Amino acid sequence: MNPKIQLALWIAHPLLQLSVAAVMFYRKLHKIFPVFFAYIVSQILIFAVLFPMFQLGYAHYYVCMYWTCTAISLAVGFKVIHEIFLDIFRPYHTLKDLGSVLFKWAALVMLLVAGVVAAASPAAEQGSVIQALVTVQRCLRVIQCGLILFLLVFSNYLGVTWRQHSFGIALGFGSFAGVELALLALYSSNHVSETTISLVNMLAYNGAIVIWLVYAWMKSPARDASASLLKSHRWEQGLTDLQHPVSSDSLIPLFESMVDRAFSRTNGDTASDPSAIEELTQISSSRSSPRPSGKVNS
Repeated sequence: MNPKIQLALWIAHPLLQLSVAAVMFYRKLHKIFPVFFAYIVSQILIFAVLFPMFQLGYAHYYVCMYWTCTAISLAVGFKVIHEIFLDIFRPYHTLKDLGSVLFKWAALVMLLVAGVVAAASPAAEQGSVIQALVTVQRCLRVIQCGLILFLLVFSNYLGVTWRQHSFGIALGFGSFAGVELALLALYSSNHVSETTISLVNMLAYNGAIVIWLVYAWMKSPARDASASLLKSHRWEQGLTDLQHPVSSDSLIPLFESMVDRAFSRTNGDTASDPSAIEELTQISSSRSSPRPSGKVNS
C-alpha cells in the first residue's frame, strides 16, 4: 500500500472523530452517551500519542504504547456496548437490571477465555499478554456484531427505530467489527495479505466514524410507547413478578382481569356490560366483608 494513502487514512481518523465530538457536544449528546463521548475523545488522545512515535521511528516505545492503548480502547468499547443496552432498555427497568448482570458475566467470561487461550497457546514472539488482548479484541468484535443483529431483530419489540442515536452507534461498531472479523477469516485461509487488511480496516473504521457523525447530526425520534409493544411489557412484567411475587390475597390481579374482560367486551365502554361491573362489585364486597369471629354473644 502506498505510504501516503496509509498516512492520509490514519490522519482522517482523529479529524472525523473530532467532528463527531464537536457535534455531540453541540447537541448535548455527551450527556446522554457519556461513555461513547469518552471513547471518541480517548481515540483522539491515543492518536496524539502514537502518531509522533511512529513518525519519529520509536518502534519499541510505539509497540508498547500501542498495545497499552488497545487495552484501554477495549475496556471503553465494552462499556459503550453496555451504555447502548441501557439506553435501549431505559423504559424497562427490570430488563435493564437483567442486562447489567449479563454484561458483568460476559466481561468475566471474556477475561477467562482470554486467559485460557493465552496460557494454552504456544509461545510466540508477541508474548502471552498480547495474545490475551487479541483474544479479547476478537470477542468484543463478535459482541459488537451481535449487538447490531439484536437491534435489527428486536427493534420492533423495543420501540427502537433505525434513526435513533443508540442504533447509529451500534451500527458503526457492528459494521466495522463485521469487516474486521471477515478479514481475519480470509487472512487465516491465505486469501488476503496484511497490506489489504490494513487498507480495508482503515477504510471500514473511517466509514464507522462517518456513520456516527451522520447520526450525531440527525434528530432522534421519540421512543414508540404504543400498544404494539405488548410483548416487551409482558417480558418486563414477567421478570418483575419473579422478583416481587404478588400475594394470593391481593385484589389487584382480579380487578385487572375483570377490567380487561370488560374492555374487551365493550371496546372501551364498560357501562354497556352490567354483568362485568356486577361481578367486580361482588368480588370486592366478598373480599371486604368481615369474617365471623366464631364467638356467639349471649
